[in-house]
Amino acid sequence: MSDKRDEQAQTEEQPVESVEQLAEENDAAQDAQPDAEIEGRDEIGQKVYELQNALSEAQNTIKDQQESVLRARADMENARRRAEAEVEKARKFALERFAGELLPVIDNLERAIEMSDANNEAVKPLLEGVEMTHKSFLSTIEKFGMTLVDPQGEQFNPDLHQAMSMQESADHEPNTVMAVMQKGYQINGRLLRPAMVMVSRSPSSGVDTEA
Repeated sequence: MSDKRDEQAQTEEQPVESVEQLAEENDAAQDAQPDAEIEGRDEIGQKVYELQNALSEAQNTIKDQQESVLRARADMENARRRAEAEVEKARKFALERFAGELLPVIDNLERAIEMSDANNEAVKPLLEGVEMTHKSFLSTIEKFGMTLVDPQGEQFNPDLHQAMSMQESADHEPNTVMAVMQKGYQINGRLLRPAMVMVSRSPSSGVDTEA
């Protein structure tokens, strides 16, 4: 009888021990859980940090590449503009040397016209031919950008005219071109040859310098 009671008592005490063990295991599990969470958070934070660094480096690389592309594009644009300017310059002034060689021919035609006797019937047909040739010559060179500098009666311009002499004149304002000895020419706005001119100056006051 007493043996049965002892067994029953042991049986009743066993669940109590199991509950205590479960409680301890649960407490241990709860104590261990924060450590696991902290470790997991640290790993995530480390990965986020690494990703942020990688993103920042990628953004810097993209920015540097964009700046390199912009610089290269600017260099190409400048090179293109310089090339176009050189081509335009060559196109405008390619005939400069050739045109300079033609000027004496024009001068000779003009001298022939000036020295010819327009009233001489025998010379008149020849003179008309020379005048037509001269006119055609000027028309042709104008098509290639050449323009005449004939400043008769204009103010003297040292950029376009070369003063060969000065003469007193009461009929002209000072620094006026009284006569053109040789006409000048420009090619596309650039002076090819200055006009050789005579320039007026003020007449002397006539003051008696003998005291």
